[in-house]
Amino acid sequence: MKHSNVALFVPHNGCPHACTFCNQRQITGQSYQPTPDDVVKAAQTARESLGEKTVNAEIAFFGGSFTAINRDYMKSLLEAASPFVKSGEFGGIRISTRPDAIDGEVLDILKDHCVTSIELGAQSMSDRVLEMNRRGHTSADVEKASELIKERDFSLGLQMMTGMYGSSPETDVETAKKLAALRPDTVRIYPTIVLKGTELYELYEKGEYQPESLEEAVPLCAELLSIFEKSGISVIRLGLHDSGSLRDSMAAGAYHPAFRELCESEIMYANTIEALKNAGINSGTAEFYVSPASVSRFVGQKRTNLERLKELGITAIVRQDSRLSKYEVRAAFQIP
Repeated sequence: MKHSNVALFVPHNGCPHACTFCNQRQITGQSYQPTPDDVVKAAQTARESLGEKTVNAEIAFFGGSFTAINRDYMKSLLEAASPFVKSGEFGGIRISTRPDAIDGEVLDILKDHCVTSIELGAQSMSDRVLEMNRRGHTSADVEKASELIKERDFSLGLQMMTGMYGSSPETDVETAKKLAALRPDTVRIYPTIVLKGTELYELYEKGEYQPESLEEAVPLCAELLSIFEKSGISVIRLGLHDSGSLRDSMAAGAYHPAFRELCESEIMYANTIEALKNAGINSGTAEFYVSPASVSRFVGQKRTNLERLKELGITAIVRQDSRLSKYEVRAAFQIP
């Protein structure tokens, strides 16, 4: 059954830092602080629309540093949400927070209020990059918080960014490897977007920061996706969620509304090239066998992968084979 979130945003509430890239109101499209009544109404509305599917849904508090907000306010939101979990109507509560806002005391509170999943905004495992972007925490904070969360049997989620100020593709790959070593259950990957009204925008305007292009971000994030998936870690988000407020405030950066699709197609293309080598095919018409669910990944958005193959002198005929895995590609000469 497909997972669902009943998302409530607590925008910028509790965060003690102003990161270079952050203009959270533009990312979420919200500045309103939810009340306990808002939580109850959102859960009731979701219960009516999802029906029995709510058992696989979580009430999710996103958009801020949840465990750093006023403690009484945090508890009031959790007290409004937890009865829906205790009754069995929802599967749990998910929160997102900062690595340096986790300790044993707050984890006890979260556990007592039916929180099941905790996501940490790690962003980078390079202390230099974290400092340059005014994150206010270190890579050691990420490691310590992750260990505490897993020890208390919460589901651990980690978030990372690519193309941050002071970072590089090599730094981002190293971050992914270090995050994978922490064995999270889920990961989100966000290419850095330059938003108006941020310090990063000022650096961009002065020529002191060059954001990664879409052409640079796709192969990089495809590599990161492979690193996590090969470690058995689910990547539940690739790229920022599309919204009108995001598009209006975005000045530069690697953004595409179907960014994940581009990354998965990039993996398929790399595997296609490997399949051609294994089959000894360097020109002509070839048959490519892929999983039925991966035909669109193989073809690529707007048939991009097929066009790339044509440039190599390969005409592709796509065949479906349900025995193949998600990214698996087999190639053979076409038999007349």
